[in-house]
Amino acid sequence: MVKLVLIRHGESTANADDIYTGWTDVDLTPLGIQQAHHSAQMLANLAFYPQAVHTSVLKRAIKTANIICEDRGWLYLPIYKNWRLNERHYGALRGHNKEQTRREFGKKQVAMWRRDYWTVPPLLSEIDHNRCYADIDQRSVPLGESLAMASQRVIPYYVDQIAPELICSHDQLVVAHGSTLRVLIKYLEQITAHGLDGVEVANGEPIVYELNQHLDILTKTVL
Repeated sequence: MVKLVLIRHGESTANADDIYTGWTDVDLTPLGIQQAHHSAQMLANLAFYPQAVHTSVLKRAIKTANIICEDRGWLYLPIYKNWRLNERHYGALRGHNKEQTRREFGKKQVAMWRRDYWTVPPLLSEIDHNRCYADIDQRSVPLGESLAMASQRVIPYYVDQIAPELICSHDQLVVAHGSTLRVLIKYLEQITAHGLDGVEVANGEPIVYELNQHLDILTKTVL
């Protein structure tokens, strides 16, 4: 039996301000820092011995992972930072207040942009030119993403980098983002696209999977 733990980063400044963030590199709030410490405390009561940590290239997730590792004495672990674990790219919606977009575009349209698996948000006019993504094929850098599009980068990372370690009975910790963790949960639990709408991932709340040698889920616990 092996454990996979998924944790969404602590509250970010964008979460606090209720704005679309996506790939914008916002920081944690004081509450978000507290949530990261609390996540570490909850993991202290778990028989969980990760051999690697996986996170995005966005600092709200990286800082959460670092706080957890420092509190748990895991700073010696390899921490893999990969853009494929970034939050879903919200395109031209980023930086906009969510309630404001509901008033401007209507609640139904905003609900489709946020929760529907296939709906793509309004796109940027050009890609982000950021050193974080300089080594990536620029055709892979999105102008905006549906959840389905985000899944196409998240799931290959899980299959190629995380699953082989789990098969070898190496516990793994993933610290990432709400939308990308939701699509990973969809994959792990074989949830339909329609069923994904009901999946929520709270900030700083560890989700613990116990898996067998075939990576079938034996138990799921939300701490």
